[in-house]
Amino acid sequence: MSYDIVIKSGVVVDGSGSPPFKADIGILGDEIKSIGDLSGEKAERVINASGLIVSPGFIDMHNHSDITIFEVPTADNYILQGVTTLVTGSCGSSPAPLTDVNFDEAVKWVKREHPEVEVKWRSFGEYVKALSELRPAVNIAPQVGHGTIRAAALGFGPEKPSDRDIQLMKELAREAMEAGAFGVSTGLIYVPGTFASTEEIVEIAKVAASYGGMYSTHMRNEGIGLLDSVFEAISIGLRAGISVEISHLKASGRPSWGKVLTALKIIEDYASRGYDISADAYPYIAASTSLMTLLPRDMRGASSEEIMKKLRESNTVSRLKERLGEAVFEERYISWSDIMISYSPKHREFEGARLDKIAESMGVDPIEAVVRILLDDELATGMVTFTMREEDVRAVISHPLVAIGSDGSVGRFGVGKPHPRRYGTFPRVIAKYVREEKVLSLQEAIRKMTSLPARKLRLWNRGLIRPGFKADLVVFNYYGIEDTSTYENPHSYPKGIKYVIVNGKIAVDSGKLDPHVRAGKALRRGTAD
Repeated sequence: MSYDIVIKSGVVVDGSGSPPFKADIGILGDEIKSIGDLSGEKAERVINASGLIVSPGFIDMHNHSDITIFEVPTADNYILQGVTTLVTGSCGSSPAPLTDVNFDEAVKWVKREHPEVEVKWRSFGEYVKALSELRPAVNIAPQVGHGTIRAAALGFGPEKPSDRDIQLMKELAREAMEAGAFGVSTGLIYVPGTFASTEEIVEIAKVAASYGGMYSTHMRNEGIGLLDSVFEAISIGLRAGISVEISHLKASGRPSWGKVLTALKIIEDYASRGYDISADAYPYIAASTSLMTLLPRDMRGASSEEIMKKLRESNTVSRLKERLGEAVFEERYISWSDIMISYSPKHREFEGARLDKIAESMGVDPIEAVVRILLDDELATGMVTFTMREEDVRAVISHPLVAIGSDGSVGRFGVGKPHPRRYGTFPRVIAKYVREEKVLSLQEAIRKMTSLPARKLRLWNRGLIRPGFKADLVVFNYYGIEDTSTYENPHSYPKGIKYVIVNGKIAVDSGKLDPHVRAGKALRRGTAD
């Protein structure tokens, strides 16, 4: 038999958690055809993987590249990590559905943040079509965001939805699921999801459940309210009859440290009784989100123009001094020195600096510094918050029900000071937690990056090295793999990734990205793609 590609003499870690074994792998078209001794077979291209590990391509279970993939369709910072599939639409936010209620605000945000991207869609199906036409370098598995659905039905405010609003939201969710969404996500600290009741979420989740989708959630509280939030997430799953994915599980803030151990036991208990409850996490002690999330939620429940109008009011700083302490410290227990500006289009000099030092340099109180920066940046400021401890990260990363998700996004090299997870998440798990600290075996780490997320997504033809499975593969040097991205120097690609194959095409060859190879697909739930 003649193959397009044969990977010879590699040590195969097949994604199942089973021990490694030596074998050749034959690829024809976009599928793995044979595994074994292929020494007598012909191939257009032979990759010598002697001394190297061959595994399924990594699946990023939690990603935010919904829009940025249109800016950088080559997805350099992910494919060079060995990632072949991104799960998007996370934290309640997706680019669709858009209606007359939320279309203008969505377009304004895209034009401000990503001026090169044109919004050519309204429905979720139209968004998926745009993704397909883009031909990204990696596969995209999109979810629909409950926050986007809610905004499409009744805007960004705290209004309680009527029965008619709920029905519209369910119809929008149904359209997304029929277009191939892998599930519905919530972001319960973000506007407008933060205003939603548990009952509202259950109703939307029931729609996703009827199509075999999942429910993923950025919970209401990852600090002192962590355990209550875990129980709410599980309750939604049980009431809606849907599988639950707890996004980026963590204990945020010193008083909450250690609570992840109890959270993991709760998840484990429900999973042992047959409920599909699991989580994902990234291997860092810092989180990252918008600086705007520091504002009280009633200030954020409006359009960007209205938020900025509120920030410009003469008594805003004094009112925030009374209230922001509650928002920052009661829930997260972080100090101004724990907050680093990661992106500021108007204040590049602040990128990589801590808020206490920024305020000092501006000669103002930190709260006033936050207000000024948000106004100057038109709310586009990003931050990194140092809120976790290493012991908790280690416990979460090593748990068998926790997949790996970067919580990052495709981005332009050199822009801002993004969280290093954007460049290093997957190599870091192997280098730090397998090779150096021996918290995980290599086969278990690979399972968490491949078959575990594939099973959750019901991607039955990816995540394992098996004949008939899609040829998404990564070949790496176990002793040389290393994340090189840091908080101070984030724009740095990892080492040790030798080859990355996406749907049977070599996208990374001898450690170098081929930008012309864009073999990824817009995946649709329940299809053979």
